[in-house]
Amino acid sequence: MDRADVGALVQSAVDGDAAAWKALVEGMSPLVWSVVRAHRLNDADAHEVYQTVWFRFAQHLGRIREPEKAGSWLASTARHECLKVLKGLRRLTVTSDPQLLDRVSEERTPEQSLLDSEEAAAESERIRWMWQEFEELGDRCRQLLRVLMASPPPSYQEVSAALGIAVGSIGPLRQRCLRRLRARLDARGAL
Repeated sequence: MDRADVGALVQSAVDGDAAAWKALVEGMSPLVWSVVRAHRLNDADAHEVYQTVWFRFAQHLGRIREPEKAGSWLASTARHECLKVLKGLRRLTVTSDPQLLDRVSEERTPEQSLLDSEEAAAESERIRWMWQEFEELGDRCRQLLRVLMASPPPSYQEVSAALGIAVGSIGPLRQRCLRRLRARLDARGAL
């Protein structure tokens, strides 16, 4: 189709002439198909692009400034639609490998990031409360628990020598101190 014919058909189609629309589709379809095929899309995607191009053309029919250049408009739109489809396909990985399909994504979603940060904040708050309550324990409990938290943990003989507590008393005293700490945290609602 020459440009003058295309321009006249576009004008007639804008005015509601169904025959002009049909002539445009029949005359310009080879052009649209050639652009689509050049992008080597599969049949389903190619037909989807073809339909989308004509849909967009119908939407913009009355706004095309140079009706005689409708072929350029159709070719350009077809190319853009093909590239959109190809870009979307790059995000997909076709595979039949069950290990790949079962793999947990290494990328964290925004929801996972938010949940992780909220969990970290709550954990930080619990730790802060624990240390506040720890500081409220008596000196003897604080000293014993601090020594027992050392890394590597000292032997009971070393604890006995450092704090002046009988070896047989270290375990029961440790339990009482931890129970007091737990009770204080329970009362605060931190556990």
